[in-house]
Amino acid sequence: MKVTHWMVRMPLTESIAWASGARSGATRLLVKIETDTGVVGWGETICLIETVRAVFENVVARLAVGYCVSQVERFGRHVLGAGYYHHKRAAVMAIAAMEMAMWDALGKAAGQPLHVLWGGLWRERVPAAAYLFLSDPAACADKAAWFLDQGYGTFKVKIGFGERADYALLEAVRARIGSAPLRADVNGAWRPGTAKRLLRRLEPLDLAYIEQPLPLENLSGHADLRRSQSTPVALDESAYTLEDVAAIVRADAADVVLLDPHEAGGLWQTLKAAAIAEAFDLSVTLHSGGELGVSQAAYVHLAAAIPNMDIAIDTERAYLAGDVVRDPPRVVDGYYAVPMAPGLGVDVDEEAVARYRVDAISGAYLDPARPGWFPVKPAY
Repeated sequence: MKVTHWMVRMPLTESIAWASGARSGATRLLVKIETDTGVVGWGETICLIETVRAVFENVVARLAVGYCVSQVERFGRHVLGAGYYHHKRAAVMAIAAMEMAMWDALGKAAGQPLHVLWGGLWRERVPAAAYLFLSDPAACADKAAWFLDQGYGTFKVKIGFGERADYALLEAVRARIGSAPLRADVNGAWRPGTAKRLLRRLEPLDLAYIEQPLPLENLSGHADLRRSQSTPVALDESAYTLEDVAAIVRADAADVVLLDPHEAGGLWQTLKAAAIAEAFDLSVTLHSGGELGVSQAAYVHLAAAIPNMDIAIDTERAYLAGDVVRDPPRVVDGYYAVPMAPGLGVDVDEEAVARYRVDAISGAYLDPARPGWFPVKPAY
């Protein structure tokens, strides 16, 4: 197997704000593999911190040589067995890029789209949630109205800016979108007492769920929050790995689990995590970190095949200034169509890859407009 990789940064059409800072672009690691029989597979992963490229180059790419593309389970465990069982969160994002490329190559070799290899088509269209990243209530409501006009039926607002700001944002968006499902993502900025008080105040807004209200380690706090108020609790940062999802279920800490193949260690791990949630009657959805066309196609295949991924998936596609695939998945009337070509079903433009290539991660966290500022979680 031959392995080639690039780090690329896709500019955003507008800067986005959240509890951990501001972003003006999405940095991703792209991987191309060529098997001994000439099959090409592509993979992509989120690349927010420097460990992703380091682990990929020094461990993942080297260990992958000699593997059959069907051996995704054994390969992932090999990387963890090379010492990264101690540091799973440092390894999963790097593993995910290679694992996705292996699946893409396997699907092409079999002549089948990936959802067929995962049990078949459960749903023919995948609903997408409009993602709102503005700290000004009026501007956020205007953006929600724009998404509503584009056909989106579910809305998600990044909050975590302060008690008054959080309420004002959600109140403004609810007034603009009517009764459509409305989610709010705190990114762990609340303290337990703040969460209880604010969620009681937010009850008239009928949130579909509150995402990661408390810091990721506080599973007992999330379980208590579920028992003490009526808004469903969703966990994201707490739910990276398969073991994380098992811990959430054991703690009875969530009503919804957000999955992400890049943060889980691959597509196969995501399927397994969804099955754990399904066994406990929990819905799952997908976290978004600015997926380019390669990962976005993988997301749609996952959502098409997983029965309990029955709510809209997060997507930042509307903010991307370009892509590295020629015909990327697109949201039409609030839905993604499921790719039907073999593997991921996308055609990568290597000239675009070269055009967006970068050598360093920039603008993933913090905020250049506030020198010296950094997020503290919980914050208030």
